[in-house]
Amino acid sequence: MSNKPKDNNTNAASFSQQGREEKGLRGLTSLFVSVCYIWWLEMKNTVKDEGLLLFFILVPLGYPLLYSWVYNNEVVREVPVAIVDLSNSKTSRNFIRQFDASPDTKAAYRCTSMSEAQILIQEQKANGILYFPEDFERRIYRGEQAHLSIYCDMSLMLTYKAILLSAQTVSLAMNSEIQKPKTGSFTVREEELNTHPMEIDEQPIFNTTVGYGNSLLPGVLILIIQQTLLLGIGLSAGTARENNRYQDLVPISKHHNGIFKIVLGKSLCYFMIYCVITAYVTLAVPHFFSFTALAQPSDLIGLMVPYLLSVIFFGMTVSCLVRYRENVMLLVVFTSIPFLFLTGISWPQSNIPGIWQGFSWLIPSTFGVRGFLRISSMGATLQEVRTEYIALWIQTLVYFFITCLVYRYQIISARKHALARTSSIQEKIRKERSERHKHSGDNV
Repeated sequence: MSNKPKDNNTNAASFSQQGREEKGLRGLTSLFVSVCYIWWLEMKNTVKDEGLLLFFILVPLGYPLLYSWVYNNEVVREVPVAIVDLSNSKTSRNFIRQFDASPDTKAAYRCTSMSEAQILIQEQKANGILYFPEDFERRIYRGEQAHLSIYCDMSLMLTYKAILLSAQTVSLAMNSEIQKPKTGSFTVREEELNTHPMEIDEQPIFNTTVGYGNSLLPGVLILIIQQTLLLGIGLSAGTARENNRYQDLVPISKHHNGIFKIVLGKSLCYFMIYCVITAYVTLAVPHFFSFTALAQPSDLIGLMVPYLLSVIFFGMTVSCLVRYRENVMLLVVFTSIPFLFLTGISWPQSNIPGIWQGFSWLIPSTFGVRGFLRISSMGATLQEVRTEYIALWIQTLVYFFITCLVYRYQIISARKHALARTSSIQEKIRKERSERHKHSGDNV
């Protein structure tokens, strides 16, 4: 008899625990169903909306091919140069012949004066001038130092590099030939040692083609992923606001009444689409155009997962600023070039002002580009890009919490608008009823 109250308490506790478990299970089921519903809704909008389809699918597929095709030549060849040979000697003609034989330059024009050559530069028919003074060969035979002037169009750095390096290479070769008779050597080997006491063995590493495409394209490809993802997320947010009566980002429905339901559902859709896009951009495109690709799959996946997540949550945070579909163009398109400069691939990172370096840490592409460049072009492992890897995960966590706060505000705002609308309708109904009662009383 004395055990009955204890049994009752045990049963009550058991029932209470079972109720909590069932409630928790129902909550998880509801969360899962709502996440799947919002994922399906976003996926359906992506396929049906022409704008989203363009930015999410077509642009990431076409843009990398376009950029890679444009830069596929890697280096400039046959840069046209105007020759002003006032010496008209055997030595100057030999120099011009070797200069013209270089794959990078071409002695395209023979001019009789500098003014004639300057006109060719102004008309952009030539990118540089080689000027041989009248006493060019005479000074060499006198044992004096001869001078050769090179004028380059510095607005194009690649053509400047081609002209200068070709001229220096020819100059070094001819200098050694001129020095040989003066060394008094008896053997060929002694001549080589006397004329080339220091031999330089040039071995390009990582960017073995010394090309523009291999140095720039890896960064551009990663930036394309970010920019198209931001455009797509912003466009989706603009569409949601335009379709809402009060321009709310979040509609009122049972599936949109939780922060995690919305954030996880939307981000899962974007992540799944861009897993395929990222594999295409980082693996297929470099293979198509024979760019340097030394990345191991595990390292690449390890870096790209936090990069995609950080960009998705960054985009969802920024999308709260989008009111109309067109707004996203203004917010994202003009940032492409600054974001590319901030990565440090087109300008040394150490020469970027501190304030801009600090700002660049807020942008996922900064660490994504640096990490991908080292993994893909230098063969680095994930451990060797640890700084970028950790920074991307920090950005992912920070932007995830900011996104949750943004959507919490949007849910509260949508509820306020719905309550205000309901109150307005109820007030309108009350007024209509009171007027009817008043008219019926007057008639009586």
